[in-house]
Amino acid sequence: MASPCDRNNLLLFGGEYFNGALAQFFNDLHIYYIDRDEWRTVTSPNAPLPRSGHAWTRASNPNHIYLFGGEFSSPKQGTFHHYSDFWRLEPATREWTKIECKGKTPPARSGHRMTYWKQYIILFGGFQDTSNQTKYLADLWIFDTQNFSWFSPTLPPAQLKPDPRSSFTLLPHEQGAVLYGGYSRVKATVAANKQAKGSAQGQRNILKPMVHDDCFFLRMSLPAEGSPATAPPVVRWERRKKPANAPNPKRAGSTMTWHKGRGILFGGVHDVEQSEEGIDSEFFRELFAWNIERNRFFPLVLRKARQQKKQVVEQRGGRRNRAQDREEELLRQLAALETGKSLEDAEDMELDKKEESEEEVKPLREMPITMELPHQRFNAQLVVQDDVLYIYGGTFEQKDREFTFDDLYAVDLGKMDGCKEIFNRPVEDWIDSEDEDEDDEDDEDDEDYDEDEDEEMEEEEKPTLHTESKRKKKVDEASVAGSETTAAASTEDDDTEATEETVDDGLPHPRPFESRRDFFVRTTAEWQEILMTNLRWKNIQPETLAIKEIKAKAFELSEEKWWDCREEITALEEEQEAAGIQEVVSLAERGDASGGAKRR
Repeated sequence: MASPCDRNNLLLFGGEYFNGALAQFFNDLHIYYIDRDEWRTVTSPNAPLPRSGHAWTRASNPNHIYLFGGEFSSPKQGTFHHYSDFWRLEPATREWTKIECKGKTPPARSGHRMTYWKQYIILFGGFQDTSNQTKYLADLWIFDTQNFSWFSPTLPPAQLKPDPRSSFTLLPHEQGAVLYGGYSRVKATVAANKQAKGSAQGQRNILKPMVHDDCFFLRMSLPAEGSPATAPPVVRWERRKKPANAPNPKRAGSTMTWHKGRGILFGGVHDVEQSEEGIDSEFFRELFAWNIERNRFFPLVLRKARQQKKQVVEQRGGRRNRAQDREEELLRQLAALETGKSLEDAEDMELDKKEESEEEVKPLREMPITMELPHQRFNAQLVVQDDVLYIYGGTFEQKDREFTFDDLYAVDLGKMDGCKEIFNRPVEDWIDSEDEDEDDEDDEDDEDYDEDEDEEMEEEEKPTLHTESKRKKKVDEASVAGSETTAAASTEDDDTEATEETVDDGLPHPRPFESRRDFFVRTTAEWQEILMTNLRWKNIQPETLAIKEIKAKAFELSEEKWWDCREEITALEEEQEAAGIQEVVSLAERGDASGGAKRR
């Protein structure tokens, strides 16, 4: 998780390691200092017990992180249980606090997801694994961080709501939360004896894996005015159309993290059940951006950094100077209004200009950068800090073996100019169980096949591998989902929301090859006018805000627009690069100072 109070920190808590024979669970807190490229481990006697499969989320208050549930098993997996405890972490002090709540609380579970909205923490789904069955959950719980109480809303029976599931995506939204995808097992009836004919076949019930690709919006609103302080928010599930251009085929274990109104998705696995005993799995390492408002996926592809041509300062002088003049003109008018002077006196006012010094900080060590994304995997951990995507760990399967990656990669979402390897630990040996040894002795061909596959893995020199519990292959959210081929597939295109490639919202639009800073410099006057118009609609006079505050809010608006159009602009950049175009210059903004020959 990205630390909500320090942009140079990444947080990692708990987890599980399985080597084929023994399982080990952790409860230490690891902190990665991005600027110093170092890890620190925080241990505390008051920390939650060792676990995996838990969920945690930051709150609207950047000083708090909340954690709920998870699972634990003995080293030989003879015993297993879920947690139902609730914790709060203060990322600045690294202090854990167990929260004891009165009244009803969520039951124990793992594989659930949590997010935040205003003063509330939202929890949904997950599964409970008992000795008899695995039960997937679809209950919704909301925690009030001010009243320290849980609330499970009673929804109308006729209201559409998500089916039980785990391993789904739950992202924050300014009006609630957005849910996408997930994994569960559903009951199905199959023939008991396929060789027999007619009624002699018989029937038996099985649990069939199901990968969800639907999307729901949880709309939330604050209690009505005059309600008691303990009144819960008003919630409602709204089913959205299936996102356009979604990853194909459907995949389980593809994790997603939130960034600037988008969901960044990586990896996953698609299973085809060849028989009751055999599964053919395909793993992925594709990267997608899901635009939540447009409900559309865009592929994110790495590309080599563009070679910027050295240009004479005078050539860019006309455009930059005029944009700067417009900005200073507007700031002078605002300053005049603040001081009570007339607009005629604004021309004589001088603004305090802060010199920007952009010093390049040299990295502590050179990290390998490749133009390929990390090895195929599912259930990787994703987080975005300061517009950089970090990919940690994940699972890869090879026949009966499961390997857990122990590596960390970084991708700059603004530049997409390569994948940086921060660390990559070697693979530890997998310990085969006695049953596997007997199977290997009975079938030498399979053993030879395994050896060939191992040699291929060594030749590829893929990142560090560990292994996860085989129990999860049966009942956990980490278990690989089998795809369902049903009649719904034929109507999937009809259920998919048709969205346009571009949306004309009347706002300034970024140009190809234009950075966030250049975009704001070019359009700063427009964004500040838009901001002041919005403020007046809210009965807020712009004159009550400081100049720096107006500039900061205007930059936030422009940055939001820049990220919202990022995938479309990237596609245009690739087309223009293929045509040999490296920068688009507006002749209308260059002016006489830009020089250059006129068109003849």
